[in-house]
Amino acid sequence: MSLSTSIDVPPGWYPDPSGSRQWRVWTGTAWSELTRPYGDVVQTPRFATNLALVQALRRVLGAGVVGVVGGLGLLVGVLAHWPGTAHPAPEWFALAASNTAVALLFVGTVVCAFGVKELKGHWSLDAFLPGINLFIASALVTQRLGRLRAWRVVSEVVLLVVFAMSSRDDLWLFAGPMIVAYVETSWIGTLIDQLNGPSTIDEESAS
Repeated sequence: MSLSTSIDVPPGWYPDPSGSRQWRVWTGTAWSELTRPYGDVVQTPRFATNLALVQALRRVLGAGVVGVVGGLGLLVGVLAHWPGTAHPAPEWFALAASNTAVALLFVGTVVCAFGVKELKGHWSLDAFLPGINLFIASALVTQRLGRLRAWRVVSEVVLLVVFAMSSRDDLWLFAGPMIVAYVETSWIGTLIDQLNGPSTIDEESAS
């Protein structure tokens, strides 16, 4: 079968057009970076047709969660020790850390915006809500998994609000962002695994 990059070629696994002895995913519009060696079954997987969503979720899993939750935690910690408070940090450190926190929040918000877009299938205003769009993405992930548990997302937001308001008096509340990050990565990772589908290794060929 001769492959071309015509848009009428359906998404799926095809021989790598570079000539390498491997399969490569054609998304329907372009060749992706996803490859597999020969010897694997080359069924048209759900992953190929959901490639953009899986890639967006992986970015949310990494940069999105770290950016929003980590940026918030760093910013709250810096403000609790801002110059002029009871236990001030050096001014240069406070400025550097606060700028880093804002940068993390910005990156996390942008990444989550694309995640919300892919989960919904279109752009919407709520995709651009700074920080909040992580939890919008989380709610959409929960919905995709068929587990309508709004209380989980609400409880995570409440936990972060309590952390932001009271962490300077109760240091143990710094565990809050870590709990939120763990729960978010677990649920997003579960959806990614579901979109990937079952393993496509050809077990029959070995028998």
